[in-house]
Amino acid sequence: MAESSARVVLIDQSSARPAPSRGLVSDIVHLICGGFLSMSGWKVRGDWPAIDKMVLVAAPHTSNWDGLNMLATAGYFRVKLRWMGKASLTKGPFGGLIKWLGCVPIDRSAANDVVKAMADAFAAADRMVLAIPPEGTRSATREWKTGFYHIACAANVPIVLSVLDYGWRTASLAAVVYPSGDYEADLPLIRAFYANAKGKHRDKFVAA
Repeated sequence: MAESSARVVLIDQSSARPAPSRGLVSDIVHLICGGFLSMSGWKVRGDWPAIDKMVLVAAPHTSNWDGLNMLATAGYFRVKLRWMGKASLTKGPFGGLIKWLGCVPIDRSAANDVVKAMADAFAAADRMVLAIPPEGTRSATREWKTGFYHIACAANVPIVLSVLDYGWRTASLAAVVYPSGDYEADLPLIRAFYANAKGKHRDKFVAA
């Protein structure tokens, strides 16, 4: 296997500075989410990087609680997460609300290129943080889905590694990875940041 030529920027774990204020609402959400995480016994590590567009790897993902904790962490960081969902979710009486909550509608039919659709969504946005759980399922799996990597390459955006470790109850921003374009070479480097992480259901997460 070729050695990875991806550029990796480690994120300082000694502090947890959020993104700049986006107004009163973001400041209130920051305080509420920070309080929720503190009362739940969670600690936040790592400063939010000054990057407007990124694919945020969200792992481990073994429980529905992961989504709540990730949203609370994003609120603490004053960041709005985007996530991929079926196009049908954004239709009907609640479609507008689902979009407002961050859903990027995706047509998953065989004729549609999801990677291209997401690259186009990045190109159309001034700022975008797309959260993707690389396992693609809450069930135990050794294989990660490749979509997060190919979307980042197609959109020419970095991959930010977030680690939700239930062992230490820490939500950490570990590193910014600028992919080389060689998935097989870069994946071991990325997965190494999750080697010691524990999911809520520990038997369901295998980092390597």
